[in-house]
Amino acid sequence: MTELLSSQTTTSAAADRAAGAHAADASWAALRRARDHLLDLQDEAGWWKGELATNVTMDAEDLMLRQFLGIRTAEQTEETARWIRSQQRPDGSWATFHGGPGDLSTTIEAYLALRLAGDELDAPHMAGAAAFVRAHGGIARSRVFTRFWLAMFGEWPWSRLPAVPPELVLFPSWMPFNVYDFACWARQTIVPLSIVRALRPVRPLGFPIDELRTPTPRTRPPRLGSRPGLLYRLDRMASGYERIARGPVRRHALRRAAEWIVARQEADGSWGGIQPPWVYSIMALRLLGYPLDHPVLRAGLAGLERFTVREETPQGTVRRLEACQSPVWDTALAVIALSDAGLPAGHPALERAGRWLRDEEIRVRGDWAVRRPRTPAGGWAFEFDNDGYADTDDTAEVIMALRRTGVPVEAPVLRATRWLLGMQCRDGGWAAFDADNTRAVLGDLPFCDFGEVIDPPSADVTAHVVEALVAENFGGTVPVRRGVHWLLRAQEPDGSWFGRWGANHVYGTGAVVPALVAAGVRPDHPSIRRAVEWLLTHQNADGGWGEDMRSYRDPAWIGRGESTASQTAWALLALHAAGHGDGEAAGRAVRWLVDTQRPDGGWDEPQFTGTGFPGDFYINYGLYRLVFPVSALGRILGARDSAVEATVPEVSATVTR
Repeated sequence: MTELLSSQTTTSAAADRAAGAHAADASWAALRRARDHLLDLQDEAGWWKGELATNVTMDAEDLMLRQFLGIRTAEQTEETARWIRSQQRPDGSWATFHGGPGDLSTTIEAYLALRLAGDELDAPHMAGAAAFVRAHGGIARSRVFTRFWLAMFGEWPWSRLPAVPPELVLFPSWMPFNVYDFACWARQTIVPLSIVRALRPVRPLGFPIDELRTPTPRTRPPRLGSRPGLLYRLDRMASGYERIARGPVRRHALRRAAEWIVARQEADGSWGGIQPPWVYSIMALRLLGYPLDHPVLRAGLAGLERFTVREETPQGTVRRLEACQSPVWDTALAVIALSDAGLPAGHPALERAGRWLRDEEIRVRGDWAVRRPRTPAGGWAFEFDNDGYADTDDTAEVIMALRRTGVPVEAPVLRATRWLLGMQCRDGGWAAFDADNTRAVLGDLPFCDFGEVIDPPSADVTAHVVEALVAENFGGTVPVRRGVHWLLRAQEPDGSWFGRWGANHVYGTGAVVPALVAAGVRPDHPSIRRAVEWLLTHQNADGGWGEDMRSYRDPAWIGRGESTASQTAWALLALHAAGHGDGEAAGRAVRWLVDTQRPDGGWDEPQFTGTGFPGDFYINYGLYRLVFPVSALGRILGARDSAVEATVPEVSATVTR
């Protein structure tokens, strides 16, 4: 009997080992497929770039811009309209992210674009859209940006829009409400928008939109003693000034605003490499008399083509615009992923990427220098041509990537490290583009309903900077210790960290845990244990992780959503750093990645997992679904193999004895 039980036990153990070996083989095969797929996507110049998808307001506003300028073509219109129609939800609306609820302003702008394309009012998709708009309050309930577009086409009174005086550009940097109090993306939008608001243009739209109007009861202004009430009265005063603004002060403000805009145009013709300031800058300069063949406007319009994606579909060619592009970010993440997957420094792909990244270094001072005048220039930006706006997040990732390429990078990395140290905020954290850009009152201004307008420190950015500085041997310095303390203070009561630039608490936690461990926080530290417990609690039944964008507005969605490859990888990176990469939860997550991988080595991920403005604007990064799984699988499988190899000599010695 004993021999029978022993035999059964041996057989069972052998079966378990065989199953484990099969699972390990499948995991390594998945990693190799993903690694090879990522290598195939590299450009000959050395960079990677996935499409950066957002929502149809980019495409609708492109058509409205061209209508405003009188340059809209039938081909552009029809190709764009096909794309917009393809993104409509069954209830007639358009959403701001895949699978999200209908959004009023997005639906209004999409509807206007389709009217420009000639879609009939009584067509089912148009009737459904108009019904959605009316059911949600009509155009009077839309955001300020949408009503600005309507005013430019005579469908909303300029007098009923908040004031944005161009004189703001004259305010010194120490004065409240100066343009440098706003985040870089907001200030670049507000300055040209102030010109448009001051000049109040009206262009023909070609049709009325009465079907989108509903009776709107007058609302009482906020209570005078409240902050919104005071800002409302301030807006009314500014609007009164707008009605009488004439003479040399206004002319000087418009001229200075135009000079400010022209000075910030990037080499590719964009402004900041992002859509909103780009569009408004073109319109503002045109209103000031710049001809369309002026070098600034010619470059601006030509640059939009570089951001245009055309795709062949069964319905015909579709045309859509990227709100921005992410080659520096994508390339840094790809290098780190391939290195995690086992590619050595000096590999041709890594060398090409390293040389390209090195050459993208920014050596000029940007708007960040207003708050940090003594900090020397250095670092990297997000886009191909974005020299005016280096950011700490890209810079941190590029530093870590360059060290894995085998390319000589001592000088640029030293400059970038000094720049990062100089960009630390007073509270110990790091923001993306500016230091101490924290005047929260700006968000209550009546014209600031289009998303985040300041750039305070965030957990994900601070974590990436801390991790990069530790890798550069700054781990014991005061700035890093202050950064670590900032991160520990920023932990949410549930054990997670908020994700500013990615969705959401899974992203924040996936960034912070590896950084804290790298900085010397022990895996058994209470903060790390609580973070791990939060991740384990929020793992989906299928083994993956997901978090819906609604978590930014509705706490019930925190940590909840369909499993995605990128978010599963973020959780795995945190578990690995915390010493749980060989646990049951990580094993289930690895199996989910293996089981959902496509034959080409990638993963499907229609869900949006990148964030522009929390609660308002979201991004689907085309490479997130690949680079992060490669990193996670590479680190976890590499660690498992190392652990196995470490035990082999001891086992052999025992057998020999």
